[in-house]
Order: sequence, then structure tokens, then C-alpha cells
Amino acid sequence: MRRKVNDLHIRDIQPLIPPKELKREYPMTDELAEQVYQHRETIKKIINRQDPRLLGIVGPCSIHDTKIAIEYARKLKTLADEVSDQIFLVMRVYFEKPRTTIGWKGLIVDPHLDGSYEIATGLELARDTLIKISQIGLPTGSEMLDPYVPQYIDDLVSWAAIGARTTESQTHRNLASGLSMPVGFKNSTAGSFELAINAMESAVHPASFIGIDQAGNTCVLHTTGNDVCHLILRGGKNGPNYHEEDIEVAEEMIRKAGLVPSVMVDCSHSNSGKKATRQKRVLRSVIDQVSRGQKAISGFMLESNLLPGKQSIPTNLVDLKYGVSITDECIGWEETEKIIRQAHASLSRVDAAKSYA
Repeated sequence: MRRKVNDLHIRDIQPLIPPKELKREYPMTDELAEQVYQHRETIKKIINRQDPRLLGIVGPCSIHDTKIAIEYARKLKTLADEVSDQIFLVMRVYFEKPRTTIGWKGLIVDPHLDGSYEIATGLELARDTLIKISQIGLPTGSEMLDPYVPQYIDDLVSWAAIGARTTESQTHRNLASGLSMPVGFKNSTAGSFELAINAMESAVHPASFIGIDQAGNTCVLHTTGNDVCHLILRGGKNGPNYHEEDIEVAEEMIRKAGLVPSVMVDCSHSNSGKKATRQKRVLRSVIDQVSRGQKAISGFMLESNLLPGKQSIPTNLVDLKYGVSITDECIGWEETEKIIRQAHASLSRVDAAKSYA
């Protein structure tokens, strides 16, 4: 008898619905398709600095309760309309969470928060949530982690991020080169700009990689390259990297790579020392730099939820606090509204001063 040498650590294999079938169950209307297209075009112009407004990626660290996500989206839409002349707000809708070791991996992978890993259900919830948020009128942004997931949801996403842990991955650079929306690359967890800028250079060019098509068939995908890539500064092991000197260094490095200098500042993570309340300090610095003429800054990110703080996933899920993050610490809605309005007011004053000059 031949000795078994494959699938030795595979406990079970479950078929997954093809992307086209999920899209048939949760269809996108012509109106939503046009909306996503227009949102992507606006984001593209901001990233390429053809539109002077700032891009604001704002929302929960992760989506774990779709009801919370929809309530948050309605609030954010009202604020987005209010500040739209200076800031174009995109809701952060993250369904996948990379982990340094172990932990909850996101709504798509573990939608019931209990280790049951009902991924088929997670994909359904993710697509349904994106449709509902889009119907509210908001553009959505998400991190692309698993290279197969975009085939299920990327038609509803207007902006994407490649995270600090995957920026150096060739798989994710290839993936970004084929994505249909603008993509931001975060600097590495160590703080290196070079790795992210290398990723941007790579993603601009055509690539070929193994993936799946809309029918779920394994295939080779040949890309054209993505011409709307930018750098996201999120700090690193040596501390924050959102100060003037950091932006200037990043701008020069991007320029030397032959790309459009476009830098987004993540106000969370190492830039805030993972203290949510410090995000307002980072945003103040960003707005101050923009107000004084720094044109390379194209946007900012805020981790925000209905209520401030974070919580661990309890043994009894009934004990989960509504509106509180289960991953990184977030600021609450009241503070979110306050600091974005302050940012808008500051930018408006600068514009008014220019008009009188």
C-alpha cells in the first residue's frame, strides 16, 4: 500500500460557492455600479493630487456586527455630506484581520466569533454588508488579505489597502496590480518606507499569478498593473512617522521611484502608540502640514466605532458590548465627529485666506 504523503494536516475540505453564484444571490444594481465607479474616480484624482481635497478612511478597526456597521454608516454619511468640500470620507469596512500570532481573523473567516470558521457565511455577510453601506451612498474601503476574497467582493469596494504584514509579499503585490480600485501600501511593521515603495513600483507593472475566476475555477490571472497606488504611513517599531521630516523623506523616495508622491497618514497603530485618543494629535499634525502647503499628503485614516475603547470576545457572546471594537482600540462616534469637523474648519479657513490674498 502506498504511504499517504499529502493532506497530512488537512482535517476537512469543504466546497465554497463560486464568486458568480454569490453575486447572483447578492446582486449589484446598475446604479450601485455607477456609484462605485464615480467614487473610485474621485479617489483616484485625490491620490494623484489632481483633486486638492483629502481622502479620509474612517471606521471600525474591524466589522464584527453588521448591525453596528450599518448604524455607523448612516452617521458617517451625514458627516461625509457636511465636510465633502474639503474631505472625501470613505468608510473603513475591514472583514479580514492579519494576526501576529493567533486571534480572531475577521468576519469573513469567523463570522460567529466562536472558532467555527463558517467562511461561506462570512462571505455572504461581507457582500450583503457592502451592498447595504453602498445603498446608503458611502464609498467603502477594505484591506485585501486573502488573494481569493476579492473575486467575491471587490466590485463593491472603492479603495483597498495592503497591510503592513503583507506589503512585502509578492502574492499581494501581484494581487494589487490586478485590483480594480486605488490601493494603498502600508509601511512595514518595522517602519520601512522602502518596502512599501518597492511594492508600489511592483504593483504598477503587469503581473501573472494563480487565482480563481468568477466560476471558481483555478486559473492564471494576467494583470495590466495598477496605476493608482500610494503610501500609507502607520509608524513602526521606532515610533511614529507622520511628522514633517517623515513626510518629506517619503515624498522624496516616492519621487525617485518615478511615482506620484502621495502619502496617507494612518492616525492609529504605531503613529498613536495604539492609544485611540492620541489619533486626534496625529490628525491635527496632518491638517497643520496640509494647511502650510504640504501637497504630498493625500489623506488620513482613523479607527473609529460607535463607542470608544475595545473589548475581548467573551465566552458568552450575549455579553458583547454593542458598538465597541473587538480588535484595536477605537475612538467613539462623538470624538470622530468632533475632530473631523475641526479638520474641516481648519482647511476651510486656509481656503478662505487664500481667496482673500
